[in-house]
Amino acid sequence: MGSAPASDATSDVYLLPTVKTAVKLLVVGHFAVGKTTFVGSLSEIRPLRTEEVMTRAGAAVDDLAGTRDKTTTTVALDFGRLTLSDRLVLYMFGTPGQQRFAELWQDMTRGALGALVLADTRRIDQSFEVMGVLEELGLPYAVAVNHFDGAPVFELDEVREALDLLPETPLVRCDARDQESSTRALIALVEYLIGRTGELEHA
Repeated sequence: MGSAPASDATSDVYLLPTVKTAVKLLVVGHFAVGKTTFVGSLSEIRPLRTEEVMTRAGAAVDDLAGTRDKTTTTVALDFGRLTLSDRLVLYMFGTPGQQRFAELWQDMTRGALGALVLADTRRIDQSFEVMGVLEELGLPYAVAVNHFDGAPVFELDEVREALDLLPETPLVRCDARDQESSTRALIALVEYLIGRTGELEHA
């Protein structure tokens, strides 16, 4: 029996033998902003999820405004993989959004090349703390405004001003439920990182 075609390898748990470069990227944002959904929409392997059913105890410390239909929460991390070429693979780590996981969140930035910040226009102020941690750690990031049904829609220039983003910080819209839309957001981050460091350019 012949071996499986190389193109089938990415659908398995194993990497292609030609992969030479692995890049760690974070998907970050406040509680219930869509990080688990984003990683799941892009991962070529079954994503690792550490979601648990929310309890009354958690409701006492987590801001549930605008998230009344949310019944689970990430308690450690989300993990997914995306092979970009026969030489380059991305590892995506979704971080828990609650303040009580701040120490774990900061540990996960170690070794990361950059981060994609998901934002929600209904709770735009909650993105400041997330971006502040990234800036303190010197980790470059792009921002993707995630789509939620019924959420207010603003021009990106308005969102940029509200978040006080630097002109060079990428800002895009995305729908974490949609693979194509999530891919465009990830490309915005990767292109930004290439422009800053050139590390991925020849991978």
